[in-house]
Amino acid sequence: MSTLVVGLMYGGATLATMFIGMPIAFALGAVAVLFMFGFMPSASLDTVTQNVYEEMASITLLSIPLFILKGAAIGKSRAGQDLYSALHAWMHKVPGGLGIANVFACALFAAMAGSSPATCSAIGSAGIPEMRKRGYSGAFAAGIIAAGGTLGILLPPSITMILYAVAAEQSLGRLFLAGLGPGLLLVVLFAGYAMIRFRQEYAAAKIAYERTGAHSEILAEDKLTMRDRFAALPRVLPFVILLTGVMVALYGGYATPSETAGLGGILALGLIAAIYGVWKPADLAPILTSTIRESTMLMLIIGMSLLYSYVMSYLHISQAAAQAIVGLQLSKWLLLATILLLVVVLGFFLPPVSIILMTAPIILPPLRVAGFDLIWFGVVMTIVMEMGLIHPPVGLNIFVIKNIAPDIPLKDVIWGTVPFVLLMLLAVVLLCLFPQIATGLPDMVMGKGR
Repeated sequence: MSTLVVGLMYGGATLATMFIGMPIAFALGAVAVLFMFGFMPSASLDTVTQNVYEEMASITLLSIPLFILKGAAIGKSRAGQDLYSALHAWMHKVPGGLGIANVFACALFAAMAGSSPATCSAIGSAGIPEMRKRGYSGAFAAGIIAAGGTLGILLPPSITMILYAVAAEQSLGRLFLAGLGPGLLLVVLFAGYAMIRFRQEYAAAKIAYERTGAHSEILAEDKLTMRDRFAALPRVLPFVILLTGVMVALYGGYATPSETAGLGGILALGLIAAIYGVWKPADLAPILTSTIRESTMLMLIIGMSLLYSYVMSYLHISQAAAQAIVGLQLSKWLLLATILLLVVVLGFFLPPVSIILMTAPIILPPLRVAGFDLIWFGVVMTIVMEMGLIHPPVGLNIFVIKNIAPDIPLKDVIWGTVPFVLLMLLAVVLLCLFPQIATGLPDMVMGKGR
């Protein structure tokens, strides 16, 4: 049987198991074991556990549960609300300052938690009701939080980037640094759009008031004194210290990524104990339970995805697919566009974790042959996968928003995210035109080629 036929059967079986509703981890594992039984030596079935263990025996992957612990400690406390309140106190006089404060709060929280859904939930639970109360439309408020939450897989520490570093065999430190510039670029683009959209909604509300006398809260002005602003600072400083401590430990060479993850977890637990009094077993139970549940789910997906990729490689499916892509002799940028389009389509159905581990053996070799910097591509791919978090049918962040703001119609949430999807597309174009946005900082801090 030809490799093409086996590959089509492999892909078709995968889609079939997913469409019948089987969880991703079990779908990938079941397909891998089925094809091991049908197309590989019978003795290979005896080594399934060994193969999974060897694939996962990476010190880099050890950092994932520890970063999840840090994110759970922050996410289960009032940190998100306090962070948002402090930023709002300082930015309320800026046009659209409330929306911009939510974008910044999402960025800072994402850098501490490393999870997009956690960021959406923590910041959105405080930010969306506040924006609605101040006259922001439901679509606008939902779009800001949904898009801001996607920064969780771009700004370090990012679990998605950890997996890409493992799959692409690239330096995790360089990859984390490469995410900072594009992350800040997206923050600026989102904040700029928030300001423009606010002016439009403010102007519409003002016209409506002049014509009909209908008053909107968006026309009201907050009155916070400098004393109120400085009083809010203690709420955010401890978490800036946490973020700074983790970054200094990692990029100062004092700790490896795994050690940094452990340090971040301990610091986060210490901060919520000192600030919010979260130290009793009953208080810590939700944090530890959430960490174990999410870590187990994620590591199971990773393990089954790695087994899936191993079988794909053994059957020469990934090698043949990579050779076929190279054989098309596409121009460098057309090749990149085709691969990113594939990632977008997969984003309709799969989470970023599965996309990376399933596609890496196929798409990375042609990109390497074409001369692309795989660190740079990792950032671009991450942004494209971010788009998948806020577009249907999966759009995980969309459903997180719908859960915390059930009064906003789903169609409004979706339309509210569309401008941010376009802004992410603009960021990808800018990274193609100016790759130094991603590669400049790693080269400066860690040296070119290291």
